[in-house]
Amino acid sequence: MAGHEFSEPADRKRPVADPTASEPLAAEEPRPSCDPAFRHGVVVGFDGSTSSERALAYAIGMAHRSHAGLIIVHVANRLPTTVWAGCEPPVFVDVPDHRTEVLGLELACADYLAEVPWILVERGGDICHELEEVGREYEADAIVVGSTHGIVGRIFGSVAGRLAKRAQRPVIVIP
Repeated sequence: MAGHEFSEPADRKRPVADPTASEPLAAEEPRPSCDPAFRHGVVVGFDGSTSSERALAYAIGMAHRSHAGLIIVHVANRLPTTVWAGCEPPVFVDVPDHRTEVLGLELACADYLAEVPWILVERGGDICHELEEVGREYEADAIVVGSTHGIVGRIFGSVAGRLAKRAQRPVIVIP
């Protein structure tokens, strides 16, 4: 079914050692490194918009009540830009989004974050995929996002709706 991912049980993914093989099995791939203090925390998508600020406020309360860490995720926009130099064909270049640095400074000065341990994680790519990936890496208890309003969300589908369909953990959508 499109939009759904079913993971195989962990015990089926491990290779079985072959006693006749001359080489031992390679070690399993290491998990991406993340701060263990934030394991089983609350992931929140944040871009500075009004709906993401409401989602952040809810996630702060949730993390505070559950004595968990807060993982604030900003998925940076990488805008494709055409560069044309004379006779050569145009080239598409990713222009980095420096908004994460600004958001990080704003969050560092925010009094409302003083009650919970938090980190800011920057990712680039598809918002739904990156939020779910961060949630998987940190074994998050939930992902909190703000709802999308406007024409873009109606045409392409909201981030919250797409995330709720594919996520492997609870998704809380704040209006």
